Amino acid sequence: MKYADRQGNYWEETSFQDKFLEKLYGCAAGRILVKLLIQSPVSKIGGLFLDASVSRLLIPGFVKRHHLCPEQWEKQCFSSYNDFFTRKLKEGERPIPESEDLFISPCDGKLSVYPISEKGRFQIKHTGYTLIQLLRNQKLAKRFQNGSIFIFRLTVDDYHRYCYVADGVKSSNYRIPGVLHTVNPVANDQEPIYKENTREYCLLHTTRFGTVLMMEVGALMVGKIHNYHGAGKVKRGQEKGRFEFGGSTIILLTEPGKVQIDRDLLKNSRHGYETVVKSGEAIGRKL
Repeated sequence: MKYADRQGNYWEETSFQDKFLEKLYGCAAGRILVKLLIQSPVSKIGGLFLDASVSRLLIPGFVKRHHLCPEQWEKQCFSSYNDFFTRKLKEGERPIPESEDLFISPCDGKLSVYPISEKGRFQIKHTGYTLIQLLRNQKLAKRFQNGSIFIFRLTVDDYHRYCYVADGVKSSNYRIPGVLHTVNPVANDQEPIYKENTREYCLLHTTRFGTVLMMEVGALMVGKIHNYHGAGKVKRGQEKGRFEFGGSTIILLTEPGKVQIDRDLLKNSRHGYETVVKSGEAIGRKL
């Protein structure tokens, strides 16, 4: 995988998970196994184990392996692995910039930004998609033609709570049922994950950035997307929801002419680098 940070550093890194998934999705036997793993009952069984108290035994090794910082957490004792995985950070650990003209990241993750064509097409790595495939709503898809798509890939070591990107009025939540492929780019090379995976979205109507679509995509072992609010007024930086265990993805769609995306993010995405960002960090500004 190719990564960049906001300080201009670039590096490549292949984890054990990346290698395993490459082998799994890269052979016929592995793809047969994947078809079993992505079914809801398998994910539910995994979820039951991760909710059990015995799963706490996994926590110390995970913290050490991923160099996490317990001093940032609100609490230190957890009832299960999922309780740990959805841990809340102390106030102030993810500051929000004062200027409301800055467009912020909704989460920690690895960010790629792509243009959406006049016909609603966009490219993720080497896989082509359309807004209609993503949203399953032709009328809504037209609204974001010629706009931009922001894809935040959360790996297991990321903070799995997310926030609203602006003050505004949100719609109800709309759920699109599907399966639970991993969101690792290896899987995207083999399966059109962003039109097959379970996902949920809402529309955020803002005064500064027009209408922003916020979507959460479930992934392997992440059958639960917890969004807290129905339709109504929300605040910039207010916690919107959380994922349970696994990697997952948040997608933002912006209308044309509303957000000026930071140049380094566009440059990195063009060259195939995901940029590491934190929740609340500025990633663009009002046009």
